[in-house]
Amino acid sequence: MKAITLKAGREKSATRRHPWVFSGAIDKVLGDPSLGDSVEIYSYAGDFLGMGAYSPSSQIRARFWNFEEKRIIDKEFLSKVLDQAIASRHSRGFDVSDKQNAFRLVNAENDGIPGCIIDKYGPYFSIEILSAGAEVFREIIFKLLAEKTGCTGIIERSDSEVRTKEGLPLRKEVAYGNVPTDPVPMNENGIFFDIDLWNGHKTGYYLDQRDARKRIGEIAKGKTVLNCFCYTGGFGLYALKGGAKHVYQVDVSKDALKIARDLVLKNKLPTSEITHTQADVFTYLRQCRDKGLQFDLIVLDPPKFIESKDSLNKGARGYKDINLLAIKLLSPGGRLATFSCSGLMEMSLFQKIIADAAEDAKRSAQIIERFGQPADHPVKTSFPEGQYLKGLLIEVE
Repeated sequence: MKAITLKAGREKSATRRHPWVFSGAIDKVLGDPSLGDSVEIYSYAGDFLGMGAYSPSSQIRARFWNFEEKRIIDKEFLSKVLDQAIASRHSRGFDVSDKQNAFRLVNAENDGIPGCIIDKYGPYFSIEILSAGAEVFREIIFKLLAEKTGCTGIIERSDSEVRTKEGLPLRKEVAYGNVPTDPVPMNENGIFFDIDLWNGHKTGYYLDQRDARKRIGEIAKGKTVLNCFCYTGGFGLYALKGGAKHVYQVDVSKDALKIARDLVLKNKLPTSEITHTQADVFTYLRQCRDKGLQFDLIVLDPPKFIESKDSLNKGARGYKDINLLAIKLLSPGGRLATFSCSGLMEMSLFQKIIADAAEDAKRSAQIIERFGQPADHPVKTSFPEGQYLKGLLIEVE
């Protein structure tokens, strides 16, 4: 039998169905499990807690596959998990048979496949595997996904450095069928995008900001809009189509900005009302401050500033600095849509950072809306770490 026993009193998170077992919680390891092996998990008193995937070198030493049910983790188990994910997405308006839409089908622990992200882009799927357990079953996952969806192709984008913490190699390759090297067209709420499945960020694009992009388009009419960390310009495209007076897109990546410019043409939007600038956003905002420029609506959607608990304080300072600069640039009555995709940044702390930034900027501010993950990015109530994306829309006097 391959199993782990927890230390006395360390079973509480498991009984609340939290999916992670940290190395410090383990008392004994039995049966010499290898990387990714399924193990039975017991409390110190010998009570069975569930089945998990073992990872000997990771701080997260085991990830629960299920709770309280002692069973074999195999193709049949994964088939049922995928069936449930497909059914739940369908009930929320996301259909795997639709060859035009894009959404997240499996959101890792929140959908029962720890460390596995499955995103749909038209007739293709892009999969990111970040844990040892999902790695063991990768070929089965690919085969089941192809059978259940009839997709044209599957690309594996397991090229994140996070995999090294699990002792896994980086990988980027076609896993099934055919996946084009050319960008894949996507229609999101009437806005057209070209998604690079091979080199685009994450699995290809930021599907989690779909609802927030739409909201920015709804409030942008007649406004001067600054879109920071714009990547390929999603927020800016929505703002321009929504009737913005002028949109300024800023990103450090030359390649991303070229795509952003091309998408303006693809969507037949007025090129005279949008400006693209390659620059470090911190530097750009300071230059705008020194010139006395003001904007009616600013979007801050930076990359993850916090990678670990050790970088929490440094990351918090980064969020404070960037928001302080942005708030100073807002015209009276102006609005700031500000986001954090750092899972270790709790909403309460993020809100405090924004409040401190407004105070230091000597501006009175109100929170008028909150943003989070859309319905295809669910979060289990027992797994608050799954709520990585949070955002606020504030208005300043």
